[in-house]
Formats: sequence, C-alpha cells, structure tokens
Amino acid sequence: MSLAAVQPDFTTITEAPDQRATADQLRMLYTRYDLARRYCAGGDVLEVACGAGIGLGLLAVRGGSVVGGDIEEINCRVARQTYDGSPRIAIRRLDAENLPFPDRSFDVVVLFEALYYLPRPERFFNEARRVLRPGGALVVSTVNCQWPGFNPSPFSTKYFEAGELAEILTTRGFEAHLLAGFPEDPGGLIRRCVRLIRRAAVRLQVIPKTMKGKEWLKRIFYGKLIPLPRRLTEGMLEPEPLVEVSHATDVRRYRMLYAIART
Repeated sequence: MSLAAVQPDFTTITEAPDQRATADQLRMLYTRYDLARRYCAGGDVLEVACGAGIGLGLLAVRGGSVVGGDIEEINCRVARQTYDGSPRIAIRRLDAENLPFPDRSFDVVVLFEALYYLPRPERFFNEARRVLRPGGALVVSTVNCQWPGFNPSPFSTKYFEAGELAEILTTRGFEAHLLAGFPEDPGGLIRRCVRLIRRAAVRLQVIPKTMKGKEWLKRIFYGKLIPLPRRLTEGMLEPEPLVEVSHATDVRRYRMLYAIART
C-alpha cells in the first residue's frame, strides 16, 4: 500500500487501547505475540502493520530492538504515546510493500492480521525477505478463511487458505511452517445457538463493519467485555496451544492460522 495512495481508514478496524473485547479476542491477541517473541531473543524485530502497538512491548521483552510500523499516522501516534521513553522501541509510518530499511536489517519480521489487506501481498513477502538477515524469521497470523464462521473484513483484498499461504511463502524463497489455533468449541445448546445466529448474520451481511460497531453485538452474544490494554505484558494470559497444520484432522475447525517462515 503506497502512503500516497487513497486508502481506507484502517483505524476503524484496528484493535486499539480501551476498546472492549471478548476474553477470547484478548487471548488471540496475546497468543500471536507470544508466538512471535519466541524468535526474538536478542534480535532486531520489525512489526509491520503494528496498529496501535499493543504487542510491541511483549516483543521487546526478548528482542534487542523493536520497530513498529503502520500505514495510519493515527495508529503510529497512539503507539508513540504508549512507548514514549522506551529506548528499544521505535515507531515509524511505513508502507508494507515498500519497507524503508536497508537489506538485512532485521532478525524477525512480524505481520499480524493484516496480510489480507495488502493489494499485492507478494511484494510484502519480497520486502520481508530482503530486510531479513540470513536465518531470520517471518511470523504471520491470519484468520482461517476455511472456518465456517469466517467473516471477511470490509477492506480485505485476498484471504489465503493454509495451502495457499504455504505455497506463496515457498515461491518467495521461504521455508514455511504452518500452525493452527483456536478450534471452534462445540459447547452446549446456548453456544450452538449463538454460533448459528452468528453464521446467519455473516451470510446476511449484517455484522457491523467497524470495531466500535461490533462491540454491542459482542455484548449481546458473549456478555461482559474486557477493555484492551495499551500494551501486553509478559504472563498476563495463558497462550492458546497451537497444532501443526499437517497434523490437524480438519483444519477448517480452527479459527486462526500462523506461519513461521525462515530465510
């Protein structure tokens, strides 16, 4: 996405501090950053499309330095306020498809819940490989579009199935390792009814398009909501166990996909 191009207002679909979320949503947020930080030990880390920067502090626990970048200046401003005075965390406005860094600048590149917004995702993968050092890791998370309850974002351009994600990473020179998480819980009668109502709402396209608009719907379906923190902290939640996609009996049961791609 070019910074000069006309673009949607991504702040409307960004998870931001003090937004109210379900416990499940917060656990998803924590799980993806907990996964990424396993690869950050002492290294230089770049998070592309960092949004309001909620997870940058968790990456910095093990990373040597962390750069958070987003295309939205408002998101960058919120992140700068959160990490003002943090010597190892820097915030930059940037274009995911044209990263403003020299070759081999980072040990880890992170892209969470943003791949499907990129007009030309192959350009991002090329850029990620360019700025990664030998042996570096690209960590990606994305909603599983094969999950029956999948609801596409209004600004999305392309969702990748597990096999497609592995293929594009391989063609761009990575060795890809795919994981899945958050299997749909069959639950009791009430949970099944909520699931059926939600799927009907997706088919009828009546789910609100913004994070703010979705709050009232979540409150109806899931009850009390939790304010999102300004930053994640180590140990605040238990991360979700993840499974190898190759070992999953039916990948469609899982709501989330994760890719670890090595150079």
